[in-house]
Amino acid sequence: MSIALEHIDPNSVDLSHEEIKRYSRHLIMPEVGMKGQKKLKAASVLLIGTGGLGSPLAMYLAAAGVGRIGLVDYDVVDASNLQRQVVHGTSTVGKLKVESGKERILDILDIARPYDIIIDGTDNFPTRYLVNDVCVLLKKPNVYGSIFRFEGQASVFWAEHGPCYRCLFPEPPPPGLVPSCAEGGVFGVLPGTIGTIQATEAIKLIIGVGDSLIGRLMLYDALDMTFDTVKLKKNPNCLVCSPNPKITELIDYEQFCGMPMNDHQDEIGSGEGWDITVQELEQKIKTNSGVKNFRLIDVREEHEWEIAHIEGAQLIPLGTLAARMNELDSAQEIVLQCKSGARSGRALDLLRGAGFRKIKNLKGGIMAWANQIDPSLPVY
Repeated sequence: MSIALEHIDPNSVDLSHEEIKRYSRHLIMPEVGMKGQKKLKAASVLLIGTGGLGSPLAMYLAAAGVGRIGLVDYDVVDASNLQRQVVHGTSTVGKLKVESGKERILDILDIARPYDIIIDGTDNFPTRYLVNDVCVLLKKPNVYGSIFRFEGQASVFWAEHGPCYRCLFPEPPPPGLVPSCAEGGVFGVLPGTIGTIQATEAIKLIIGVGDSLIGRLMLYDALDMTFDTVKLKKNPNCLVCSPNPKITELIDYEQFCGMPMNDHQDEIGSGEGWDITVQELEQKIKTNSGVKNFRLIDVREEHEWEIAHIEGAQLIPLGTLAARMNELDSAQEIVLQCKSGARSGRALDLLRGAGFRKIKNLKGGIMAWANQIDPSLPVY
């Protein structure tokens, strides 16, 4: 059953001769035609996040003729974005992804209100729950997508016609359990696949054709090149979209998820008393050169070690740390290090639970070391 945004009036706009020529391949399809193309021109879409998913989304929605596209993004373009965020280029590194970034993210209700469709192109749990709750409160469809390494997901959450994001995921995962793309990586072309699927779903809703992903979660595995679909049901006890919701206004989503509304991990640490700065580590390495009572343990993966590593460090990947704990001496001073400080923080918790006390977490990880101590090391 196709579901459309019925309030979009195709008679409110006209197509110029230039537009008719531009969209001729749409116009000759009976499922679209002049009426459908006019609906696209009359429609408005708010795209939250202009990164990996948002890049192909923005380009394809604009190319399809969507009349008004709003962009929300807090971030600036980083060189590491260019591998997958095709809407950005080397010349824009360091610039705001959205120049009009003055609005705070919690003003998103007012930002979202005038748009017909909200598309979630974000990469963190606090913003995903925020986007979901905004859509439920405003009774708008949420075209959802997520990516990680070689896998992607897509769905349409619309509480008026099916489940919302909270029906599928009532609670966020514990902080640090699910690594971000910055920590675990993402296959460069994956955002193009999932972003294009999201754009397809948005266009279908506007025109009113086909069966949408409402009530279905599409799972994509790029390595196996497989698509699977899981049926979803509305949760009768959902905190936000049930008949008696407990959440009736926006909440503090960073507090709810226990993590920030971004994927920047440049200065992650374990808290007072357990952190060591890169400057302190540099001094400790100089002081303890050749001394056996100090060890620097790198808990990243071997392929990351090959990219860059701190001289004198020993590689023990986090996943093997529990089994290799017998290689460590609790009497030694141990500094744990990863890319940003997140995984080494989890390693510190593991060792602390095993009785280690002379341990520190390198705040900011090897990225902080490369930026502040040894610029000869590449950042990634």
